[in-house]
Amino acid sequence: MKNKFLFLLVGVLIFSCSKSDEKQQRNPYLTDPVVSLNLNLNLPEYNPLKFPGNYIVTGQGIKGIVVYCASETQYLAFDLTDPNHAPSDCSRMELDGVIATCPCPNDDNKYFITSGQHTTEPGTKYPMQQYRAERNGNNIIITN
Repeated sequence: MKNKFLFLLVGVLIFSCSKSDEKQQRNPYLTDPVVSLNLNLNLPEYNPLKFPGNYIVTGQGIKGIVVYCASETQYLAFDLTDPNHAPSDCSRMELDGVIATCPCPNDDNKYFITSGQHTTEPGTKYPMQQYRAERNGNNIIITN
């Protein structure tokens, strides 16, 4: 009896770990580039990240990555490609404060770099592609 229960329990666990929901929510426009950044806060180019509300832009990702300092311990990193259409020559977003705007013609997509969400249609538009950002001592490590 114990063997049947154990077999049933293992079967339920295997089938409940399906990734089909994750694939359905996946953004069809974007790829997953390999991202591995180590930003040393002792270097002058990364000094703004020591202060909440500041950000820097790096060259990795699809169209670059914006790294935002939310607090001394919390950092956010988002790709600068507009997530609501395929990457193109014009899809690298421009920053104005905490708003990233797509410069493509006939495109008014704008996103908050504090959350990655679309400014006017957060429930219907894909959010900005986010990367993992962790502070380790004087380094901010950005990965996917």
